[in-house]
Amino acid sequence: MNRRLAVAQIVRLMAFGALLVALYAQAFAAADPLPSWNDGQARKAIIAFVTETTDETGSKYVPPAERIAVFDNDGTLWPENPVPFQLAYALDMLRQMAEQKPELGKDVMVQAALSGDFAKLLEGPHHDGLLHIIALTHAGMTTDAFNADVEKWLATARHPRYGKPYDQLTYQPMQEVLSYLRANGFKTFIVSGGGVDFMRVWSERVYGIPPEQVVGSAGRVKYALTPSGPELVKTLDYLFVDDKDGKPAGIHEFIGLRPIMAFGNSDGDKAMLEYTTIANPRPSLGVIIHHTDAEREYAYDAHTKSSGKLVEALQDAPGRGWIVVDMKSDWKRVFPFETEAGIEAGKSAAPR
Repeated sequence: MNRRLAVAQIVRLMAFGALLVALYAQAFAAADPLPSWNDGQARKAIIAFVTETTDETGSKYVPPAERIAVFDNDGTLWPENPVPFQLAYALDMLRQMAEQKPELGKDVMVQAALSGDFAKLLEGPHHDGLLHIIALTHAGMTTDAFNADVEKWLATARHPRYGKPYDQLTYQPMQEVLSYLRANGFKTFIVSGGGVDFMRVWSERVYGIPPEQVVGSAGRVKYALTPSGPELVKTLDYLFVDDKDGKPAGIHEFIGLRPIMAFGNSDGDKAMLEYTTIANPRPSLGVIIHHTDAEREYAYDAHTKSSGKLVEALQDAPGRGWIVVDMKSDWKRVFPFETEAGIEAGKSAAPR
């Protein structure tokens, strides 16, 4: 009998201990909403802004309906090197097509894409070569077929540097920002130059951002009623490019409210940052992710491998009051899977 009582007591103590651990974890999470961030200016600015705009007694309070936060995707929520992930998908599709249709090899832009001449693809105000490749690999298929192809690619493709599926390469500090904002009544949107159909396939699963809160580049789809049911076929007619000046236009057209927070990483996000922070009747905050960590990720701004050039927005940041996140010193951890050595490297890089 005594033995049974002793066992019961041990079980109760273990349960009580587990409860204490859970309560401690909750308290720690509440006290530290951004655990993968070092305690620098960027982290303090984000937390201060959220605190002020959600304090009903304060002068900077913003009602929940107007707490709109917009995020660029490539280079802001996940990497864009050595090429943007959608381009990696398009290149894989293009290689398969070229094997089946050798005549594609005569196409100048196909040659540039397959040889890695991304500068050629990005020439022109609308990156005409890149759009040509997107047309070859994206247009002419149904939206259902495209979604299935993207899911299949995500399940099988691996990043050349990290050897991981592309959708496992999200930035842990930015995932924490997304969760922190939503926990405080913000609605989070992706506003990206990437293809809207490509991002909507996985955005909710990866970021917790539902498809209807994704704004991206898009072409017109055509409806048809077929023997198997309704279909939408992708085209590049009336192409909307959600980059640079297109971002504020896309926000107005698809969101309908002016953001109070904007996160970007390149000059392609400059107009979105301006639209969010200049003469906004509500309190606002602009944040730039500056890629400075060549060891754990990549280091670039003016000189990039494919996209994400950051010059003008970086120059404007001090005068506009935009917060510049130094990836090397502001982030303890870059990726969710980062080793303890990488985390320690991030801590040691923090400003003292």
